[in-house]
Parts: sequence; C-alpha cells; structure tokens
Amino acid sequence: MNYTLIVLLAYAVVMFGATVLMTKKEGNVERFCVGNRDIGWGISALSIAATWIWAPALFTSTENAYTKGFAGLFWFLVPNVLCLILFIPFAKRIREEMPEGITLSGYMHEKYRSGSVKNVYLLQLGALSVLSTGVQLLAGSKILSMLTGIPFTAMTVIMAAIAFSYSQFSGIRASILTDAIQMVFMLAASIGFVAFGVKNGGGLETLLTGLRGATGDAGRLFSASGLEIFLGFGLPTTIGLISGPFGDQCFWQRAFCVKKERIGRAFLVGALLFGIVPLSMGILGFIGAGMEYAAVDTGVVNFELISMLFPAWAVIPFLFMIISGLLSTMDSNLCAVSSLTTDIFRKNTMGKTKLSMILLLAAGIAVANIPGLTVTHLFLMYGTLRASTLLPTVLTLKGVRLVPQGIVAGVTSAMLIGLPVFGYGNIKGIAICKTAGSLLTVFLSGAVALAVTRKRGEDHG
Repeated sequence: MNYTLIVLLAYAVVMFGATVLMTKKEGNVERFCVGNRDIGWGISALSIAATWIWAPALFTSTENAYTKGFAGLFWFLVPNVLCLILFIPFAKRIREEMPEGITLSGYMHEKYRSGSVKNVYLLQLGALSVLSTGVQLLAGSKILSMLTGIPFTAMTVIMAAIAFSYSQFSGIRASILTDAIQMVFMLAASIGFVAFGVKNGGGLETLLTGLRGATGDAGRLFSASGLEIFLGFGLPTTIGLISGPFGDQCFWQRAFCVKKERIGRAFLVGALLFGIVPLSMGILGFIGAGMEYAAVDTGVVNFELISMLFPAWAVIPFLFMIISGLLSTMDSNLCAVSSLTTDIFRKNTMGKTKLSMILLLAAGIAVANIPGLTVTHLFLMYGTLRASTLLPTVLTLKGVRLVPQGIVAGVTSAMLIGLPVFGYGNIKGIAICKTAGSLLTVFLSGAVALAVTRKRGEDHG
C-alpha cells in the first residue's frame, strides 16, 4: 500500500477513535453546537490555533517567504496573529450581551429584530464556509492526489468523508478535541522541520541570505519591491485577516463555547501558538531561496524542500501535518455551518444539522474542482468576503445603533461592488484592483450603513 494512504488511514482512525473514546455521541442540537459553554482555555487555545491553520498557513507562508522574502512572510504572519488578539474584546462583549447565544447571525437578529439582517449575515457566513472548505480540499487533495495516484476529485471526496466521520459524532466537542490533538502534533513537527532545515540547508548564513527571497530584492519592507508586495498582497491580506474572526462563525462559536472568564486567555494563547507554524514554514522558504533552489511548483515548495533536504521518512510527518492543518479547519467549518441551522429552522433537529454538514461538503467539493483556481486566489477572495460584515459588526458591538435597512444595504453594497473589483484584480493579477476592491468591501458596508442610519434619523427627526 502507498505510504501516503497509510498516513491518511492512520489519521482517520486516530481522529475517529479519539472522538468516540473521549466524547459522547450528542443528540441535543444546542450542546452539539456549543457544548456546555464551559470548555477550558487550554484545549480551546489549541483548537483556535488549529482552526486558524488552514491551507495558506501551510503553503502560502512558504511560497511567500520563498518568492517575496521577508516582506512576503511579514505581511502574512503578523496580520494572522494580530487579528486573533484584536478579536478578544469583541468575543468577550458578545458573550456578555448574549450569554446563551450560538451564532453571529443570531446575535445580529436579536440586536435589530430584523429577519433581513439575519439573512444577509447567514448568506455571508454560509458563503465563507463554502469557500474555506473548498480551499482546504483544493490544497490537500492536490498534493495527496499527486502522491497517491488517486484522482483529484476522488481525493476531495475522501478528505470530506474523513472530516464528516468524526465531526458528526459529537459536534463542537469532537472538533475541539481533534483540533487540540492535531495542533500538538503540528507544533512538534514545525520545531523539528526548522531544526533539520537549518542544519541540512546550509545553516544560518543560507537562512539570512534567503530573507531577500528568490529574486534577491525583497528583504526590506520599505523598498520598492516591498511596497509592491504590500499593495499587491500585504494590504488585501491584512484587511482580509483583520476582518477574519469577525466574519467567521468558527470563532464566534468558540466565543460561546469557552468558559466565559477565560475567553481572552484562550484567544491570546491560540494566536501565539498559531504563529509558530507559518513561521516555521516561512523559514523553510527562506532556506530554499538562500540555497537558490529552483522550485518546480512554488505553491508546494515546502514539500519539495522537505523531500530534498530531509530523509525520506520525513515526508510522513509532513503529510500528517498537512492533513491535520487542513482537516482541523474543515471540521470547524462543519460545526460552524451546523450551528447556523439554529437560525434557519424554527424546529431544528439533529437530522437537519447533520444534513447541513453534508451540503457544505458537497459545495466545497464543487468549488475545489473548478478548473484553474489556485489556493492563493481562493485565500484572498475568502479573506475579502469576510470583510463585508466587519464594520457593521464592530459598530454594533461598540454600541452604535444602526438601522436594519442600513446594515443590509451596506453589506449588499460591499458584496456587489467591492468583491467584483477585487475578484477581477485577483484573477488578472492587477494590484490596484485588489487594493481598491479590498478597501471598497470594508468601507462600503460601514459607510452605507451609517449613511442610511443618519438619513432615516433625519427623516424621523
């Protein structure tokens, strides 16, 4: 049997076995979505970190470090860590205002008593889950199909089935437990890869040389190339990532699950633990650039470097790391979508909850199989979509009272104007369009919401 298949099978057995042995099959919808709202900060921190480690954290970090040098990794790593820290006061606030809540869309519905507000948030949160699941399947299946010889489409189905097998057993508790196991392994593997990479790749001198990237001119943030990297990648990435937790049900769900008084600690530690993994992958990219290694495919240059620099057996923990990182995000997406059913159905059932998981996986498989899509394309599009609800959410949590019509108009404007501009720039590689699209998506939602609110206030004045 192909060793990659053995790793994949071992992963499935370990995750399903741990779930069955350490959790109970859940038949109550609310507990399936948020547990007993008393999950400890330590295991929650590991879960938060693992959920945030998705395809870009493993692949884009290395690719950017290799191709764009220090500037490329900086504009990926720093916003990723910072966004989870910035999320803390808002996670605390929503838990205080709605201690029995489950979803962000449910919170917005309670604040404004508007079905339209709830529905536009459900649309955004659902679309995010589809794109996120799609990018995990695309990245994971691409490399696993190459190694196993199994057709790409079949591999997307296999990965989806593994994630569903343990997630459907006990919901959020299964997700958090398996995430914690996955994160411990990823941390150990990351440290090992850096140590052996530096040793076998020419030492610290090679690493430092690689800070300039493969082109040799991207080592500084404020150089001409650094500015170009900022406009084409850094700014849209920062906007998308800072917006990330605010527009992602995975993180709002955890805000409702963790012990109330430990929310801040869970997200702070989770942010710091997360940073270790993309940093280690970025260091591999620097080493490759410093060695003047000619990558066959920059999108999987970390895999190429590990295959070249390390013993043959080192590919096995790397594969386990990939599978862990991708499926930890997928199982979180499954739980996030299952929680959204509480806002869709008046009489929700476990059958409807699990059906939503299956539908999400089907949609994710369809997205992953769209010809010509890349991980980076989907990553940037996903991040920009998250930004469409950032300002209405933050303003509401800060106590600004908007009118429902303003929120709906703002989010809709962001999606219909900002996203197409960004999407065009993303596909065509036009930096100015990506920058403009990102800014439009963020600011239109807030500006339109405030303008409509002010106008209706004047009309009723």
